[in-house]
Amino acid sequence: QVQLVESGGGLVQAGGSLRLSCAASRSIVSFNGMGWYRQAPGKQRELVASITRDGSTYYADSVKGRFTISRDNGKNMVFLQVNGLKPEDTAVYYCKAVEYGTNWARDYWGQGTQVTVSS
Repeated sequence: QVQLVESGGGLVQAGGSLRLSCAASRSIVSFNGMGWYRQAPGKQRELVASITRDGSTYYADSVKGRFTISRDNGKNMVFLQVNGLKPEDTAVYYCKAVEYGTNWARDYWGQGTQVTVSS
């Protein structure tokens, strides 16, 4: 069973920064991709940023230019640098890993880390 453990969340003022980390229990190179999602109270979980095995990245429009996703294959970790935080970024941030083959797919989730941005 794959375990993903997030850390780095906290309470920050608007305009502040955080670095979220996601540690995987096995080699992240084995995953086709990894991503960060967030879920605010009363809202659906949404994709914030993702990175593929070959390093291609995707960002939601709402975070482009402020968030940066990266990976350290040697440490089996994925990071989300979040800058210029806004109150609307307040949410629980989750790490997700996906792997798939011809006729199968699996995804794994972490337990989440809370980010709270005060105005």
